[in-house]
Amino acid sequence: MTASHIVDPAGVLGEALAEASPDLMRHLLSTMIDALLSAEADAVCGAEYGRASSERVNSRNGYRHRDLDTRVGTIDVAVPKLRQGSYYPDWLMDRRKRAEKAMIAVVADCYLAGVSTRRMDKLVGTLGITSLSKSQVSRMAKDLDEQVAAFRTRRLDESGPFTFLAADALSMKLREDGRVTSAMVLVVTGVNADGHREVLGLRVATSETKTAWNALFADLVARGLDGVLLVTSDAHPGLVDAIGANLPGAAWQRCRTHYAKNLMDTCPKTQWPAVKAMLHSIYDQLDAASVNAQFDKLLDTVAATLPGVHDHLDAARADLLAFTTFPREIWRQIWSNNPNERLNREIRRRTDVVGIFPDRDAIIRLVGAVLAEQHDEWAEARRYLGLDVIARSRQPQTTPEDTTTAITTNSDQPVLPTAA
Repeated sequence: MTASHIVDPAGVLGEALAEASPDLMRHLLSTMIDALLSAEADAVCGAEYGRASSERVNSRNGYRHRDLDTRVGTIDVAVPKLRQGSYYPDWLMDRRKRAEKAMIAVVADCYLAGVSTRRMDKLVGTLGITSLSKSQVSRMAKDLDEQVAAFRTRRLDESGPFTFLAADALSMKLREDGRVTSAMVLVVTGVNADGHREVLGLRVATSETKTAWNALFADLVARGLDGVLLVTSDAHPGLVDAIGANLPGAAWQRCRTHYAKNLMDTCPKTQWPAVKAMLHSIYDQLDAASVNAQFDKLLDTVAATLPGVHDHLDAARADLLAFTTFPREIWRQIWSNNPNERLNREIRRRTDVVGIFPDRDAIIRLVGAVLAEQHDEWAEARRYLGLDVIARSRQPQTTPEDTTTAITTNSDQPVLPTAA
């Protein structure tokens, strides 16, 4: 008698597969797959193989061999054939994560197009695939394109309003018109009414322009995007103009990380550490009034010795401190584009394997699959923002009044060097 309540056969097998050598893993997978396919074919026939039965409705007629690409290499699968009709295990042969399928399809596109054939041979080998047929690649690409298209065109009003958005772009290399060029991948994410992050839009453009961003935001609005109160991004003029044109009721938060890099370009290297420390101290304050007071102190400190830094800070003030009109506990999530930068790194991790894409469709296929997979993970994860804080964020906010309260300078406060 077995202790089924103590031993989990699936768990034991999973552990064995995880710890076994590649050869043993392939053998175990092959054995299990053959057994499952045989059992399913018997069910279709109405009786076990080789056994007479009055309930039989079909008979087996040998096998056809198919290669199954897995994480441990290619396995030879013996698919049972029937005397009448056909049997094909779609649940097995098509079972693969979107991003992994997309990567294989894109690499295959490059391979079949003859782009760096030797390099593509090596890449295909690292994916554990021994051969690729044009029909196999075509079927996989068509299925992926349909999934990505459905993801990119889904309605947004069903999960809105989206109180907070973040927008960013990253470049990809592709072969176009016989030469290697760069394309920009524009991505917009947002926080839905349930507090979860969503990937809202993806667009591939020749360059990061107002026209490209405007087309992306216009598409989001047409698909039901509404209720946006704040968009966080860098200060690319085309992006900022597109936000204003398509989301007139939303404020713009200039990413603090990107801004620090911009400010550094206007500051002498010897004085940047002190300016940077004071800039960071603004974000350490506990309320909006203190943030504004500390910003005033920074302006006063640099006014005489660093007029260029002073003017740069003063001009960026409203956009840099837009986060202060929202609850304190979510400042860290909305004052920079760092969350989207982490998403970009995940995209890079997948796309770097390919290197140069054969066309724009291949970029959309792979990046779209990665984003769809990330979108699903966010939906199942804990809320990014709590429902209570979203509700408070959507209440009318008052702009904090300028304060003249003096801030005590402690011994750790950075002091700017005197200009020569």
